[in-house]
Amino acid sequence: MAKHPASKNIPKDTNAGDLLLQGSILAIAGILVRFIGLLYKVPMIRILGQEGIGYYNTAYEIYNIGLILSSYSLPLAMSKLIAARRVRRQYQDIRRVFFSGLTVSAAAGGLMTLLLLLGGDFITMVIFKSPSSALPLKVMAPTIFVFSIMGVIRGYFQGQGNMVPTSVSQIIEQVVHAAVSIAASYAFMVWFASRPNPKSYGAAGGTLGTLCGAVAALIYLAIRMLCFQRRNARTLRRPQKIPVETWGNVYSALFLTLTPIILSQFVYQLSGSVDNSMFGQIMDAKGLTETQRATLLGVYGGEYRLLSNVPVAIASSLGASMIPSIVQSRTCHRLKEVRYKIRMTIKFNMLIAIPCAVGMGVLAGPIMELIFHDNSELSANLMRIGAPAVVFFSLSTVTNAVLQGIDRMSKSVSHSAISLVLHMILVYVMLAYLDWNVYGLVIGNVTFALVVCILNWFSIKRALRYRQEILTTFLLPLLASFFMGGAALGIYYGTFSLTQKNSISMLVTVPFAMMVYAVLILLLRVVTEEELPQMPFGRKILILSKKLRLL
Repeated sequence: MAKHPASKNIPKDTNAGDLLLQGSILAIAGILVRFIGLLYKVPMIRILGQEGIGYYNTAYEIYNIGLILSSYSLPLAMSKLIAARRVRRQYQDIRRVFFSGLTVSAAAGGLMTLLLLLGGDFITMVIFKSPSSALPLKVMAPTIFVFSIMGVIRGYFQGQGNMVPTSVSQIIEQVVHAAVSIAASYAFMVWFASRPNPKSYGAAGGTLGTLCGAVAALIYLAIRMLCFQRRNARTLRRPQKIPVETWGNVYSALFLTLTPIILSQFVYQLSGSVDNSMFGQIMDAKGLTETQRATLLGVYGGEYRLLSNVPVAIASSLGASMIPSIVQSRTCHRLKEVRYKIRMTIKFNMLIAIPCAVGMGVLAGPIMELIFHDNSELSANLMRIGAPAVVFFSLSTVTNAVLQGIDRMSKSVSHSAISLVLHMILVYVMLAYLDWNVYGLVIGNVTFALVVCILNWFSIKRALRYRQEILTTFLLPLLASFFMGGAALGIYYGTFSLTQKNSISMLVTVPFAMMVYAVLILLLRVVTEEELPQMPFGRKILILSKKLRLL
């Protein structure tokens, strides 16, 4: 077989395969977490109704802002600082970075928890026009402090190149979260049925699960940390060859790294909260009641955004594993290796995100009915219109990680800010003047991520003189996905005409569509023989494809 042109650019000594493997460990955990999230949200929607889910989602958006401002970015910042010192074998400096991170996280997380506990009523009533979201917000507020400590430990392990503790802790967190959320939501709805708004109490039961899940994950990580410290005590206490950093320098490095990442994540994640706030304010002025607004936001946030975020979990995981890997390569001045890692990560990401977006678009109605038992045109149309956001958010997440890894963090902040301003103008026009209602939020969601992608792309190109290969990264996967989508529609409606069962038709259609896409990717030579072994399970796929004469 002739070599693919892109194969010439593969560095001989690269750990891109390990990068994708570690990223895939996080990605698998992320998908499991999102899948568990889908499973427990179905009974929660039945218990709380779309109105109750609307209160829950509003509280979660506010909590998310507090989390981002205080501690959400700690794992990324810690992993970046520790990875750079690990390459240079600065073991004592690593310990100082870790303990300084714990101090900062405890202070920031504790302060934000108090702010939400004391100011929850004002925030939900005045800014979001959803006073019923105050109780679930207050129940969830202590989670920020727990997550702050947990984020430092996760970042420590990620900086060591080990994604397993983070992955396992995420799964533990979500399993406990799901179990407690379902049980507490139901119990609170029964116990407080005589209160004026029992769905607010039910939503508070759901947010109690968030807190319990975080506590369980923190206990697991603390045990892993103690075991790691005992097992590597000699190595970690080994004297380093260069002078030990002062505490002042360590705190300075932490703040200089943490601040732009926090600002970037804050602005990037703020769009959801801005949407909820603008929707509440504008729709309230148009005469929609709190119940009506909460119901529409329940469909948008509790169904569309929840489902569309499942594939994006892969991008988030690859981005988290990419940052310490890129830092190590840049520290060793291996620029060609940095470019190759970026190319492979983006390509692997798009191979998954593009078919997911197409599949969600063409099978929107059956998917919503299968997962949420919602056969309304509204939910299906939201997914059809908003499916491209899967690709754009996946790509913008990875490119944000690249900018953070190459010390262009200010760019990710400014790009997200520019996109947010355009997003707010566009959403305001669609809600206030065009009367597009919740459809305006979906369109704004797509365009926000698209603008971030474009701006990030130009910055990476300028900083690294980098060009992504277009044909096999975007165009051919898109072509294969369109054929896959057509085949999926044919198989679904053919099976449905025979069985009249949506669940059976989907169980037949999804595996068939995946097989069609995989075969087309190999036949179109999207992935080369040199690239396949560096991808997760790539060697086994290579052997199988050769036996089937697909390569």
